[in-house]
Amino acid sequence: MYAKLMGCLLLLLFIHWLFLLCSLRLSAEYAQLKIPKVYKLVLKLCLEKILLQCIIQSRTLSGADAIHALKPFYFAVHPDFFGQHPKERAVNENSLKRLNGYLENLQKPGFHSFKPTQLTFYVREREPNSSNVQESFGTSGFRAVSFTLHTRDLLSTVLDILNSCSLSTEHIQSLSVNSQPHKEAKSTLNRPIKWDKTYYSFTGFKDPEEELDQAQRVETTLTSWLDDNEASAVIKLKKSLPLREELERLKFELSHQLQLSDIRWQRSWGIAHRCSQLHSLGRLVQQRPEVLKNVKGRTVVFTDRSGMSAAGHVMLGTMDVHHHWTKIFERLPNYYKLQERLLFLEDRISQLLGGIQVIYVEELQPLLTLEEYYDTLDSFYNKLLDSRLPFHPQSLRGLQMILESDRYTPSLHEFGHFTIPTVCDPATLRWFIIAKAQEARENLKRREEMMITEKELIDSSAEKFSLDRLYKEPSVTSAQMIDCCKRLLQESLPYLQGMHLCISHFYSVLQDGDLCIPWNWKS
Repeated sequence: MYAKLMGCLLLLLFIHWLFLLCSLRLSAEYAQLKIPKVYKLVLKLCLEKILLQCIIQSRTLSGADAIHALKPFYFAVHPDFFGQHPKERAVNENSLKRLNGYLENLQKPGFHSFKPTQLTFYVREREPNSSNVQESFGTSGFRAVSFTLHTRDLLSTVLDILNSCSLSTEHIQSLSVNSQPHKEAKSTLNRPIKWDKTYYSFTGFKDPEEELDQAQRVETTLTSWLDDNEASAVIKLKKSLPLREELERLKFELSHQLQLSDIRWQRSWGIAHRCSQLHSLGRLVQQRPEVLKNVKGRTVVFTDRSGMSAAGHVMLGTMDVHHHWTKIFERLPNYYKLQERLLFLEDRISQLLGGIQVIYVEELQPLLTLEEYYDTLDSFYNKLLDSRLPFHPQSLRGLQMILESDRYTPSLHEFGHFTIPTVCDPATLRWFIIAKAQEARENLKRREEMMITEKELIDSSAEKFSLDRLYKEPSVTSAQMIDCCKRLLQESLPYLQGMHLCISHFYSVLQDGDLCIPWNWKS
């Protein structure tokens, strides 16, 4: 109501000023007339407001236009740019899935049931030193941005997203947007009537604006979210059951035929996508069985690129054809030789650093190829040789460390291992390890206890709620999982029987029926 009164006031002032102009004669008196600054300001605001309304109301955005308009946003949050930050990558992957679902619903004809959707993205910073936005900044060149979508058209949604992430919206004005007057006229006739608040008070009907505001104010609870989404998850899960059985059959047959240790996937692809990848590998086994003899005892990982990982797993790029896969299998003997040299380097570094063990943690480190990891170790080893740090032999035995190339200062992880930058000054490194050695041993012992507790709580939760599967995303820590399971065991949740439950950072229903809930859900 306040906004309407202000609009009317501005319009009256504008009309009043026009009347004054028309009534004045083009004379010397007019030439000497000084226009009040307040009228100039009012005139400017009116024109800007009217012009903006005309632009928005006269333009519609197609799905292709929306994708084009969001290019700066996709470039800033795409998971592929967060390869060295697995937690942030997982958050952006999850949020993009939910955003794409929201955009798809906006384009469905006759779809009117819109629920406010809260999203969080890690946005890459182009100029981290010149930003004035009130968001949380990290030390890795990105910032966390959270916003809630409740718009009902593509244009408003795109503008909300770009503005929330402090990205430019100037390019939207230059888009070639299809204008369809007859459709706009029709939508104008069918648009919902905005009644005065007294109408809802008198009739007892619900005010949609108040419902929206209330939905935004009230935080989502676990029970309310399960009430709203359990039915759709059950439908999706039932549809996926035949594919799930097919996936297990293919995985078992290929593992047995090739004598593999395991078959994994780097990303959370859908069941149909995974089956397709296993079928593709199965065809290669039939066509070129001789090239696959060297894979015996290894773990095969379907990922974004082909090669051998730093952990010694055979990586098959999902975008590569059989020709590329065949080359990888043919090169395996050479990879095994390089892996032996890599293990020797790790052993030599351990001797130079008092017996501390060099490890590679897949869940916490970026996905590196064997060649990339070898180069990192080799560079660090040569640096240690030149410095000749005075560590007592085996004085640090039982401790662990990982190497990272995107850090500048050493740190101690909560799991007990040291995170050492490859560019770290040797003297600083020695001082830090000696000072934190006792704390590291305590953290390692605590990690073992936490892993045992975590497994027990997962088993207890799965048994209590009769879950088919209970698992967590890699970005969820053991401490977070323990806290989540403890609180789950205090609840009564019959909705979960027979479901697949994933502990994540957001609420969502995956395409195959898995229920994702945040580890810090509210009751």
